[in-house]
Amino acid sequence: MEARCGKGTDAVGAAAAGIEARFEVAYAGFTLAVDLQLPGRGVTALFGHSGSGKTTLLRCVAGLEPAARGRLVVNDECWQDDARGVRVPTHRRALGYVFQEASLFPHLSVRRNLEFGLRRIPAAARRVRLDHAVTLLGIEALLERMPDRLSGGERQRVGMARALLTSPRILLMDEPLAALDHKRKQEILPYLERLHDELDIPVLYVSHAPDEVVRLADHVVMLGAGKVMAAGELHATLARLDLPTAFTEDAGVVIDGTVAEHDDHYQLTRLDFPGGAVWVQRQPAALGRRLRFRIHARDVSLADHKVEGTSIVNLIAVTVKEVVGADSPAHVLVGLDAGGTALIARITRRSSAQLGLRPGLRMWAQIKSVALLG
Repeated sequence: MEARCGKGTDAVGAAAAGIEARFEVAYAGFTLAVDLQLPGRGVTALFGHSGSGKTTLLRCVAGLEPAARGRLVVNDECWQDDARGVRVPTHRRALGYVFQEASLFPHLSVRRNLEFGLRRIPAAARRVRLDHAVTLLGIEALLERMPDRLSGGERQRVGMARALLTSPRILLMDEPLAALDHKRKQEILPYLERLHDELDIPVLYVSHAPDEVVRLADHVVMLGAGKVMAAGELHATLARLDLPTAFTEDAGVVIDGTVAEHDDHYQLTRLDFPGGAVWVQRQPAALGRRLRFRIHARDVSLADHKVEGTSIVNLIAVTVKEVVGADSPAHVLVGLDAGGTALIARITRRSSAQLGLRPGLRMWAQIKSVALLG
């Protein structure tokens, strides 16, 4: 049985379910100092530029940073609490680790690579069956192949399956798509979504690629120079205008919508969400299905009335929440509320002045493009 530790150094009893990660580790020229309370399920993305501390934090969770001091509790299991003298070694932490390279045993077939992961866990403690992992990652046809006969994406899927077969209480993924080209990334992303949807295992997912984060994550931690710049639910965090990510060309929001209507004549699908609806290219999805989509700030314009006779079909009533400067002196970012759903518009400073934008003003958002995720 794993060690238990209370909330803080004076409490006793189990911690609340979730992930508590508090670490400090210092190296020449770099210090990581984080204090995080993360969800005990779903995908949490550790996001930031190279050198921000993402992989170091992941290694702290895995127990691979001997110099790290702090505390780690994973869904009631205390793996580290230096104030109490608790530090569970890496080999006793129930975790799966997926690296940028799958590092399969070259002399073993795919099946035997998977069985190696499975044998690490006593039969009575196994929570993921081999056939389930194989199906989730779509590797049924690969079982008898040797690793040198696999593509990069196939190797990564086998590596993920092997990690799952250790029945982890947490899955750590360190930029698993970084070594793949765009085509291979697109092939593997649906399998990552299946892991998210079908497994009740929390995932810490390291990435510096915004497209991966917005497609996969429920929660996001933005790191910079070893510090936490922001942490929270994905949709709300991306909509914040006080973060550096909001000032880039990639600024925008992510929304979860519901398939409400198909227009077969014009080959369009309507997605409803709290506060509005958008039309997108016809999707092969059943009515009622949830689909995630992204609206970039650069694709949102504003009008003080509902414009008629326009080719833009997505018009949504909004209220201005805030107006801040962008990364260019010619532009501003406008935070908008569409009946409880956040939007961002990137417009010129001149247009903002001409419209007299201010908090509380009612406007119409004209959305030129909607990007489906997945």
